[in-house]
Amino acid sequence: MKKSFKIAGFLAVMMLSGQIQAQNMDIYKNIEFKMPQVAETSFAANTVTITQYGGTAGGKVKNTEAFKKAIEDLSKKGGGKLVVPRGMWLTGPIELKSNINLHVEEGAFIVFSRDKDDYPLVDVSFEGLNTVRCQSPISAKNASNIAITGKGVIDGSGDAWRAVKKGKLAESEWKQIVASGGILSSDGKTWYPSESYKKGFESSSNFNVPDKISKDELKTVKDFLRPVMVSLAGCDKVLLDGPTFQNSPAWNLHPLMCTNVILRNLTVRNPWFSQNGDGVDLESCKNVLIYDNTFDVGDDAICIKSGKDEDGRKRGMPTENVIIKNNVVYHGHGGFVIGSEMSGGARNIQVSDCTFIGTDIGLRFKTTRGRGGIVENIYIKNIDMINIPTQVIGFNMFYEGSSPVLEDGQKQEGNKAPEKVYPVTEETPIFRNIYFKNINAVNSFEAVTLNGLAEMNLKNIVIEDSQFDTKKALTIVDADGITLKNVTLKYSEGTGAVIYNSKNINLSTVKFESQNKPLIKILGSKTGAVLLPKEITADKNALTISKDTPKNAVK
Repeated sequence: MKKSFKIAGFLAVMMLSGQIQAQNMDIYKNIEFKMPQVAETSFAANTVTITQYGGTAGGKVKNTEAFKKAIEDLSKKGGGKLVVPRGMWLTGPIELKSNINLHVEEGAFIVFSRDKDDYPLVDVSFEGLNTVRCQSPISAKNASNIAITGKGVIDGSGDAWRAVKKGKLAESEWKQIVASGGILSSDGKTWYPSESYKKGFESSSNFNVPDKISKDELKTVKDFLRPVMVSLAGCDKVLLDGPTFQNSPAWNLHPLMCTNVILRNLTVRNPWFSQNGDGVDLESCKNVLIYDNTFDVGDDAICIKSGKDEDGRKRGMPTENVIIKNNVVYHGHGGFVIGSEMSGGARNIQVSDCTFIGTDIGLRFKTTRGRGGIVENIYIKNIDMINIPTQVIGFNMFYEGSSPVLEDGQKQEGNKAPEKVYPVTEETPIFRNIYFKNINAVNSFEAVTLNGLAEMNLKNIVIEDSQFDTKKALTIVDADGITLKNVTLKYSEGTGAVIYNSKNINLSTVKFESQNKPLIKILGSKTGAVLLPKEITADKNALTISKDTPKNAVK
């Protein structure tokens, strides 16, 4: 009888292994570029529990030393699985080593300490720049074959770190957070968790590092230097599979310069008002799978980055060979995002079969002059969206850090000097060869906005077999080679399309559906080779062309 149970158990494991392998192989189907199979983790049979090293559940006793001892001991044995069983486990930072699988069982709740003294200042890269921040709650550096698995919950205690703007809370919520302690800004519109945070904010000319004080003074503004919750730098063979990651001090998950990364079956959560509360920021990574995850966050959900400005260009590591599939995004500044820190470039990325429910922007592309970098060979298909309050597809080459839905005191970002042409240098960002297919959006504000640069147009953007049901339709500025094929634009306000200083524009098969008569506006002295539907060109009242536009610009 015992033998038969062993055989049955072995067969069950083999069947499950076969199912996982089949699922992983399925994700490589119909990829538009050559994609090597991502190398997966594999661990020794050694298994220990945190309780074997003095771990104490209950949320009152810090288990920092227990985690450290367990990981060190398991590492000496050649690695294996460190099990965190059901219960509440308070701890300071956890540093993973090679060949360690941190397994957080269902019912287990790891909550990180709110004591800032537990997080020393360390040299890191944050928002694309080499800088100094507090140590991350979970980190690994130059490790190989590491994982965080299981169905437990990992909480970064981000509410102890983040500032909160009054305009983002209900009156009762605002009163509650003010009563909890902390300190208010001089105008009373922002709550800071401490005087140290407030000093750090006031010592910064940007939202990254306090650059108005010396490095020696950073300890006095330590609370302002919020860490990402999971920092994995220079690692190979990384697996995050199963847990809920929530309430991060800054970004939630940050794989940086990693290879062979798999993120699957995750729930990633942050309050919608959490500043820099991104879901996952994949930066300068190669060979990556992100699938079957759910995001509900305070900033961009699934974001591709590769460094910022000179630091990013000097690193010179694009994010490439990435498959993103079967993900659901609720709140977020963007569902899928590239930028704005993309100075090392991004290429060979496929996004498919995702659903975005109320994200501020659906598919978001952002950069600005000074970044440099080339973004190319991006393939996006089978995306469903609803209740998008700004653009379903949005390209913004003038990004300065504002959220898509304007907050108190913010101004609309945009093309401030459309006629000025800057010289093309290594600091000029390039976006080209980006393809969209079967994009469907309803009950949203604006279908497509393509804003390029006068000196470096957006190039070769194709949208096909797609339907948009929105208030506003289409804007194309400083672009070259834009094709909308078999696309329906159903809109209720404004014009069907505005085309400014753009060329090689093919809208000949677009269906403009509106209660008002469709109207196309053609503007700019650099506009040319615009192909429109016959019903538009045949109706003099449906088309307006500015005086400075060449006479033969519209075909």
